[in-house]
Amino acid sequence: MHALRPLLRQSLFNLFAAALACAALLAPRAASAEALLLIEADSGKVLQAENATIPWYPASVTKIMTAYVTLKAVKDGKLTIDTLLTVSPTAASQSPSKMGFRPGTQLTVDNALKMMMVKSANDMAVVLAEGVGGSIDGFSALMNDTAQKLGMTQTSYVNPNGLPADGQITSARDLGILARSFLRDLPEYEYFVHIPAIRFGKRVTGNFNKLIGRYPGADGFKTGFICASGYNLVASATRNGRRLIAVVLGANSGTARAVKAAQLLERGFSQDNLTWLRPSLGTVDKLVPVDASPPNLRDDMCGGHRKRPASDDDDALIAANGGTSGSASATGGEAQVTFFTAGLQPPLMKASELMASAPAAAEPVLVYTGPTRTGTALIAAVAADADQQATPKPRGKKSRVAKKPDAADKPKDAKTAAAKPDAKTAAAAKPADGKSAAKPAGTKHAAAKPDAVAKPAVSGEAAKPAKPKAATKPAKPANNS
Repeated sequence: MHALRPLLRQSLFNLFAAALACAALLAPRAASAEALLLIEADSGKVLQAENATIPWYPASVTKIMTAYVTLKAVKDGKLTIDTLLTVSPTAASQSPSKMGFRPGTQLTVDNALKMMMVKSANDMAVVLAEGVGGSIDGFSALMNDTAQKLGMTQTSYVNPNGLPADGQITSARDLGILARSFLRDLPEYEYFVHIPAIRFGKRVTGNFNKLIGRYPGADGFKTGFICASGYNLVASATRNGRRLIAVVLGANSGTARAVKAAQLLERGFSQDNLTWLRPSLGTVDKLVPVDASPPNLRDDMCGGHRKRPASDDDDALIAANGGTSGSASATGGEAQVTFFTAGLQPPLMKASELMASAPAAAEPVLVYTGPTRTGTALIAAVAADADQQATPKPRGKKSRVAKKPDAADKPKDAKTAAAKPDAKTAAAAKPADGKSAAKPAGTKHAAAKPDAVAKPAVSGEAAKPAKPKAATKPAKPANNS
């Protein structure tokens, strides 16, 4: 009997530890303004879920559905990846982030998808919507029909880009279902969800999903942000043939959402030997929806305490613990499980340090306007787009300088009133030469562009000391915009 006591004590301790771990997982979590979900891509098995069935504003993760519907149409033969689409006035009028093309610009489905998924271009989402569905409303109907077929019962769409709109709602549950469906139904087009960067003309834009190129095995999907939703991220990663999907909604910065997603994925990859400690959460499609209104995080995300407006590519620094202090959802019961099983799994990697590091070097994917091109024709198209990027800049400077004479004009008599705009025009004609703008008006006859300054009123007023000051005034506001 005495020999059995140590074994009995050990068994009781093991049962007690398992009970506490399960209780920690099952206990109600503190209310928090975020939703988290971790699932297996192949089986749909739920590994972790917090607020996963609470309705949420999707923001730009809406574009996963836009890409799904577009690529399904391509797969079904309704259009091709090389089909030319035209930028409409409606598309061009969308709010940033966007490519900013003028109405009438044409580009392929392939390039529009790359721009939408990497830069999160709202105008490209509308270009695709109008090309596939004929209009925003027509395409939204296709999105909603697709959502119902996939079992996304908490989702409704109003537009293809996720800009704020009444009735545009989803949940972490539904986004998990969508990501699984994309991987299952469109494996040949999976490339579009993990492009590390694009190059348009001279401009390179990296993927806003910070896991790409940083987290080992990261291979998708999409970010999103509007003030009401906070920072959202759907992310996937694969290790040893096992693929996981993490959903983070309502994080407080672009970096924080990436850190939370990395922590979720890391736990999932480390838990193969802990399944006996965890109650089964079923599959993602079996999670029970919550009948509630989506939380509105506008004050937290875009209130007066923010030094600048928040954006989808926010690089705000977070605490060394990954921005999780004070948030039960980031650690929650997981900390207790780790306490009892520390010897059975490797420690979590420092996700915050990983997200702060530079991404792995990768060649940006070229995107361009016009039809599909290769070889020298592609080089010429990229060069033409680079030239187009350079043209608006001089116009902006001229328009800004043109406004200043009216605001700064304080003439004492008719002669000086006529002279001041002339002097300022002379200064504006030489923006690259900071010194020439500061010289007295009498020296302007030696300038390289005589037609811009050859006005008798300027030379007549050259001896007055106040003129150089008046000529330099437009330079300050021109640099502020």
